[in-house]
Amino acid sequence: MKKYIYIIITTLYSCTNNFQLKEGDILFQDLDSSPLCDAIELVTPGYSEGNFSHLGFVIYDSLKLKVLEAIPPKVTLTELDVFLNRSKDKNANPKVIVGRLKEEYKDAIPNAVKFAKKKIGIDYDNNFILNNNKYYCSELIYDMFLKSSIFNLQPMTFLHPETKDTITAWKDHYSKLGMQIPQNKPGINPGAMSLSKKINIVHIYGIPDGMK
Repeated sequence: MKKYIYIIITTLYSCTNNFQLKEGDILFQDLDSSPLCDAIELVTPGYSEGNFSHLGFVIYDSLKLKVLEAIPPKVTLTELDVFLNRSKDKNANPKVIVGRLKEEYKDAIPNAVKFAKKKIGIDYDNNFILNNNKYYCSELIYDMFLKSSIFNLQPMTFLHPETKDTITAWKDHYSKLGMQIPQNKPGINPGAMSLSKKINIVHIYGIPDGMK
C-alpha cells in the first residue's frame, strides 16, 4: 500500500510543467510560521499523513488567478506566487498540494466564488469559533461550500496525541485571549479537508512535512 501511495505522489509531483491551476482549486499548505501552525499539524494529519496548517481557494481576479484566504489580519486576495513561496521543502519547492472537487460537485464552485468575494475584508478568527462574524482559513472554505455539503465538521481537539495534555501553544494562545479552550467544539481544519472523499488531490508542488 505504501509503495502504491509513493507512486501516486511521485507521479503528481513529476508533472509540474504540465499542471495548470483552475478556479475552484483548494491549496493545502504546510505553513511554518508559528507554534500554532505546528500545534494544528500535530493533531490534524492530512492527505498521505502530510502536515497542513493553512489553505486557500483559487479564484480569478482581473483575469488573473489569485488565492482567496483567511489569514491574519483579514480575509484577503493574495498573489499566487506570494502564497506558494511562503514555505518550501528541502528542494526549494512550495509545500503545497492541490485539491480539486470531483466532477459531480463542480457545480458548487460558482456560488462558492460569489460567497467568498463578499467576505474579503472580514477579520481573521483568532478564536477558532464558528459563527462569530470572523473566519479562520478552513472555516471560510467550509462555509463557501456549506450548501453543497462538501466538507464536514468534527470535534476540535487541542490535546497532544501522545500525552493527552493540552498543547502548550494552545494554552498560551487562549490565555492571551481570556477564553476557555474550545475542546470538542465543532470545527474544521486543513488536514481533515484534504481527506475529503469529494475532492481529488491533483498536484503536489513540493513535499509537506510528514507526507509519506
